[in-house]
Amino acid sequence: MLEGITNTVAQHIHTYREVPGGLLPLLHAIQDSVGYIPAEVIPDIARALQLSRAEVHGVVSFYHDFRSQPAGSHVLQICRAEACQALGSRALEAHAKSSLGIGYGETTADGAVTLEPVYCLGNCACSPSVRIDDEIHARVDAARLDQLLAQLGIGAVK
Repeated sequence: MLEGITNTVAQHIHTYREVPGGLLPLLHAIQDSVGYIPAEVIPDIARALQLSRAEVHGVVSFYHDFRSQPAGSHVLQICRAEACQALGSRALEAHAKSSLGIGYGETTADGAVTLEPVYCLGNCACSPSVRIDDEIHARVDAARLDQLLAQLGIGAVK
């Protein structure tokens, strides 16, 4: 499988190697294609863009949008911006962590859900909000989150 990933990454490197400031677009292209930035390709990226491996790794680890491990089948993001916190996202976060048995940046043992924080979904008037995969849901409480996950065939780990 890594061979297919390496070929995909090589194609993206070829596309972005001459683009000024091409690191971020390159990383986004890899993440969009592969789902994460494999540690094994960081030296190739660094060499192609004439950067150090530390510089590439620093960007991957700094930005929340980049993953260094494959995500679960579904990605659950809970908004942590002030409006959502004021209307209950901290309780929602605690419920999600408890019921799924994972923390932020982790994936359930069955690979079904990766839990991530997000710092604004632009849905402040309808807080608290979550995004599951590419769909934003508004006014989500613990019961509504359980319902949304159940619709995906995901139950509590407890």
